[in-house]
Amino acid sequence: MRNKKKLLLEQLDQKLSKFNDAGMVTVPQNGWINVIRTSLNMTREQLGTKLNLTKGAIQKIEDRESTGQITINKLRDTGEALEMRLVYGFIPKAETIENLVTLKAEKLAKKIVLRTNQNMKLEDQGIGDEKINNTIKELAEEIKREMRKSLWD
Repeated sequence: MRNKKKLLLEQLDQKLSKFNDAGMVTVPQNGWINVIRTSLNMTREQLGTKLNLTKGAIQKIEDRESTGQITINKLRDTGEALEMRLVYGFIPKAETIENLVTLKAEKLAKKIVLRTNQNMKLEDQGIGDEKINNTIKELAEEIKREMRKSLWD
């Protein structure tokens, strides 16, 4: 039977994989709102009318988007006024959540094993490189299986 956490990770990976292509799209320098509005040949005043805002307020919205200071709600509302739908998500830098967890588990396992081995060396009980590597792999698998909270420290 599958581990519940593993199943949840697989399901999350499936959902997030749909954003992979979106991760290749570069955000325009002036932001999406400005680019879409101008591409539609819509004035700030016209967009403002749809949102019950002044053209100066639309300018501020565009400025805030381009500097990353806009709220998700404001993006959603503006998208609605532009007859667009806001899409929001995250893309793992490690390509998948599974890879992210694996990398974190390996890093933590290596830290634990090397620290333990260092203490053992001080007592003249160190182990060889092959044994260290095997121990790291085994501990990383155990950490992944248990999904320890210490992964994120």
